[in-house]
This record gives sequence, C-alpha cells and structure tokens, in this order.
Amino acid sequence: MNYGMKTVVITGCTRGLGKAMAERFAAEGWRVAGCGRSLSGLKALSGTLGPAHFLTACDVADDSAVKAFATTVLDRFGPPDLVLNNAAVINPNAPLWEIDAEAFGQVMDVNIKGTASVMRHFLPAMMKAGRGVIVNFSSGWGRSTSAEVAPYCASKFAIEGLSQAAAQETGGKVAIIPLNPGIIDTDMLRSTFGESAGNYPDATAWAARAVPFLMKLGPRDNGKPLTAP
Repeated sequence: MNYGMKTVVITGCTRGLGKAMAERFAAEGWRVAGCGRSLSGLKALSGTLGPAHFLTACDVADDSAVKAFATTVLDRFGPPDLVLNNAAVINPNAPLWEIDAEAFGQVMDVNIKGTASVMRHFLPAMMKAGRGVIVNFSSGWGRSTSAEVAPYCASKFAIEGLSQAAAQETGGKVAIIPLNPGIIDTDMLRSTFGESAGNYPDATAWAARAVPFLMKLGPRDNGKPLTAP
C-alpha cells in the first residue's frame, strides 16, 4: 500500500460527473476507489486509470453491496480522505401523479438510501481516524424546485437535510457537506433538458474546475451547503 497517496471514493463512476472526477483525481495523483453499475464502463475506466486504483460493480441501492464495497476499500487503502456520493438517478419528466410507485422508489433508493448506506459503512472508520470529508451531491433542485421532477427534487432536498444533520453528529471530526454541482451537460441533464443541455459545460470541463475545489475541502466546511465553482 502506498500510504503517501490520498484516497477518494467515488460512487457512480462509470459515466458523467463520476467518470470525469475519477479521471481528474487520478491525474492529480490521488488513488481512486470507485463503483458503478455498468460493467463495460468499469472495464473502460479501469483501463484508463491503471492498476493503482480499485473499481468494482456496486448498486448503491443495495446496502449489502455497499457494505462489501466499503469493507474492501477499507481493507486495501484504509479510511479514505474524501468520499464523493455522486451516484444518482432522475425520474422521467412527468407530473407526480403519473409517476408510479416503482419509479418513485428507485429515485429514493439510489439517491437517498444509497447515500446513507455509503455514509453508514465508511463513517465508523473515518470517525475512528478522526479525519476525512464526505461530499453528498445535491442539486439546484435540492434548493429550488421545478415541475415534472418532484421525486428528484424530494430526494435532493433530503440530501441537504441528511448531510447537515450528520454534520452535527460528527462534530466536524469528519466533514459532511451537501454540494450543488451546478448545471452540467450529462446524460441525466439531457433526460430533462433535451438538446438544450448542450448549452452547458460538459463533465470533463466541469471536473477541471471542481476537482481542485473538492481537494481543498476540510473541517471548516462541515455542514455548509456549498456550490461547485
């Protein structure tokens, strides 16, 4: 184990912001421990990052899978310096009453329960070490609302509350931060904005600005609702 390297855990690392962050952190000399659901995406990213990093399949909606992922990461690398709860899904554009219970539940299972599971299984080791930062990805729709994305808004408003309450529980030993990443041209944005998503920066350009910002987060930021530059 190279104890000189910092470790970042990234969920949902096979596409969009997760993939772009993984590539950027690796380029900055960090060790990446990532998970995602796309086997082909994991294979491609592993080939890009190389053997110093750890990537594996994990559905964050499955608490037992998250526990296994966290156990492996902790055994290999010890408590991470930074955890990025990035994995998320969004509902198809529709009024709330047209979104069935299964679709609504999937948003909650991934966006809220998945985030909580990652925190549940990494926080004890991080608290024992007395250091580290967990960033829970929120959204502009975690601080404001729009029609036809009510489930997603609900999930991201929950991330804000979950993060700020957990930040009180850690007392700053581990900083817990809800982060609005801004508006970025990703597959998720295109599912709601359509072609107009192309008017916004892509994930790679976003990561070039956001990763240096994320690397500097620390205890002073505990509980603060932040927005990426």
